[in-house]
Amino acid sequence: MNSVPSSSTSPNPAAEWPHQREPKPSSGLRVVAIGGGTGLSTLLRGLRRHVSFPDWSSSVPSQISDLAAVVTVTDDGGSSGRLRKDFNMLPPGDLRNCMVALSAEEDLLAKLFAYRFRSGSGLGGHNFGNLFVAALTEITGDFAHAIQLSSKILATRGRIYPATTANATLVARMDDGSLVRGETNITASRQRIAELMIEPPTAAALPETLEAIERADLITVGPGSLYTSLITNLLVKGIPTALASAHGVRVYVCNLMTQANESLGLSAAEHIERIYDHTRAPVFDYAIVNTAPFSADTLERYAAQRAAPIKADIERIEALGVRCIAGDFASEDAVVRHDAIRVTEALLALGKTGVRRK
Repeated sequence: MNSVPSSSTSPNPAAEWPHQREPKPSSGLRVVAIGGGTGLSTLLRGLRRHVSFPDWSSSVPSQISDLAAVVTVTDDGGSSGRLRKDFNMLPPGDLRNCMVALSAEEDLLAKLFAYRFRSGSGLGGHNFGNLFVAALTEITGDFAHAIQLSSKILATRGRIYPATTANATLVARMDDGSLVRGETNITASRQRIAELMIEPPTAAALPETLEAIERADLITVGPGSLYTSLITNLLVKGIPTALASAHGVRVYVCNLMTQANESLGLSAAEHIERIYDHTRAPVFDYAIVNTAPFSADTLERYAAQRAAPIKADIERIEALGVRCIAGDFASEDAVVRHDAIRVTEALLALGKTGVRRK
């Protein structure tokens, strides 16, 4: 495995930092990934390749003994929003994406769960996996249990937890002082988000989630939409405290591009600062930040969407007490995504050092 790219000249991320624990045993790392949207499912595809599993045959060495994903559940649009309204249930979309990401790619069931109906009265726009989770929720009366059963059917290489089982709604205070309710309305607003809140404020994390964070050797937050995929999880009661007191290495995976209405014009350090404004405590030891340039075509295409590469202000990041791991972590295609393999290599190298800052 390649060494972790770093802003430091030291070849070993552990060399200059205190609080080193013993190297991880051969049984593997315990990893928790927090987020939502496409960013989290992309990361999980990279992590999945390293999970030890009884019937999992792979040329990639097993380095993860336990993988848990903590996923946002505040979506109120699309198929998830329709099911949320019709069945008074939590939105399954992001959780379904994570289940598919953690299953075997060649598995027909995974393709079935990802299938979206293109037509049909009442069916058009719905995703089969969403409907499956809705049916299991009706049968079991327990959304979290329905997610676990669905994961078992897909033979996922990890556990998946909703950030909360409370029927929570996002509320944003915008920069003009107005309040906007609901994730869809927030992302559609032309105003900038000044503060994000969750209703009810007592919406709490599952005990299993808090236990996973406490036991983890490596905890990741991101990539994903700053407010509606990341901060929304960190508003759930118990999660900020668990992160602040966690013993594992805590890593922020910074987005590649700014996003209109969420992070327009914000640098990498400002992303972290916005997160800290909501957690009320420092919760990161490292930040993985892309410093590789993008092609002119990509820059032009994203500029048309009022988006641009996120500035890697390394000195400002490290002034926050967060060590910056800088390098080429992007994959350029029709859509810019993180390169899951390179990001995973960097994360596992950090997790194996057992080094964090306190």
